[in-house]
Amino acid sequence: MKLLLLFTTLITLSFTAYSTSPKDKIKPNIIIINVDDLGWKDVGFMGSQFYETPNIDRLSTSGMIFTNGYSASANCAPSRACLMTGLWTTRHGIYTVGSSERGASKNRKLIPTPNKTILSKDFTVISEVLQKNGYTTCHAGKWHLSHNPLQYGFDVNIGGGHNGNPGSYYPPYKKVKLEGHDNEYLTDLVMRKTLSFVDTISSPFFLYYAPYAVHTPIEPVKSLLKKYKTKEGSNGQTNASYASMVENLDRNIGLLLTKMEEKGMLENTLIVFTSDNGGLYGVTKQIPLRAGKGSYYEGGIRLPFMFVYKGKIASNIKSDVPISNLDIFPTILKYAGVTTFQQSLDGDDLSPILEGEKTELDRPLFWHFPIYLQAYRKTKNENRDLLFRTRPGSVVRYKNWKLHYYFENDEVELYNLDLDIGERNNVAFKYPEKKEELLGYLKKWWKETNAPIPKKLNPEFRSSK
Repeated sequence: MKLLLLFTTLITLSFTAYSTSPKDKIKPNIIIINVDDLGWKDVGFMGSQFYETPNIDRLSTSGMIFTNGYSASANCAPSRACLMTGLWTTRHGIYTVGSSERGASKNRKLIPTPNKTILSKDFTVISEVLQKNGYTTCHAGKWHLSHNPLQYGFDVNIGGGHNGNPGSYYPPYKKVKLEGHDNEYLTDLVMRKTLSFVDTISSPFFLYYAPYAVHTPIEPVKSLLKKYKTKEGSNGQTNASYASMVENLDRNIGLLLTKMEEKGMLENTLIVFTSDNGGLYGVTKQIPLRAGKGSYYEGGIRLPFMFVYKGKIASNIKSDVPISNLDIFPTILKYAGVTTFQQSLDGDDLSPILEGEKTELDRPLFWHFPIYLQAYRKTKNENRDLLFRTRPGSVVRYKNWKLHYYFENDEVELYNLDLDIGERNNVAFKYPEKKEELLGYLKKWWKETNAPIPKKLNPEFRSSK
């Protein structure tokens, strides 16, 4: 009887331990949703009254929203390189799309740092680590870091190549090597194939869903266009064609979530939702943020950002902790239970914030752009000048303070984001001690990361003064 009682007790304890913490025994599925050019306020959960995103909004109530979420760069390729490697731009050398000599030479005072356009295989990316740790991996949509994502730890590639945009959302898709049905919209096609992947795979899997939407060309979803043409705009958001693309993207994300729920996978899936950079100014606006994609004002780098993982991350929570897409890599390693990866990463594991163990991260965030990026709107833009979205410079944010440093003339801008989120009032002269403090962080970071500083004068430069 004693032996029988002991045996029964052990079985009961074993069952209880397993049933109360199944996520400690089973690796979670992992989904990164990285939307292209989706602005900070281009979704309902961040305050848009014009764009309709009911599925994304519903997802946001299931986890933690970061109101101070950032990309590590203000345009596509470098931001994606930072996300996939967990490293600052100064480490991988991808600063922009194509050449660093953007804009007329006569307007460029400095010789910019050369840009890299292919992510070196010397760097290990998220998909490679997860693949080696038992995950089946799928890339769906825009890759933009090489010609073939299958060489970077993905088992499946749906439409990914080196192209930064599709060329067309209607067939033939020009730059995207996929064949659709009839007049199938590209966002629908990529999701249809993504759902087929989910249908045929067993856990654990890693899905990097990076739709080409809502990047240009701005081509409306015809069935939705009339609805937005008759809808009143709000807070600078009025583009009906763009709004139809946003809603269609939301519908497709809803299909993915429904499929996961039907297969019983949603309960054990970590979902990260974000964008690669700010919205394209002129197509959409992020009022009160200044400027948009390509600029290092808030409109170019602040993003919608959330993490969802049922049972681990509390639902319907907001955090004002400043985070970056550099933090995605180490956070995924934590939740995937990967302990063998020993390389240094520049982001932080966010699990203590996500699980309520901590409420702040005491660290600066940095951005480095030692090149030029021309403006695409020569009037009515919110850049520093009408010719460039960004001139060579660096930015640091520490707590509520943000400092811009520009290499051409050693100019400094300082903003208190708590009081001036729109970065309209430069207080560098008013707070010299704070300026020097942030400059100190920046100079130390330049040294630690061996950041290239452009100093050589361009002989073709012609001053406008």
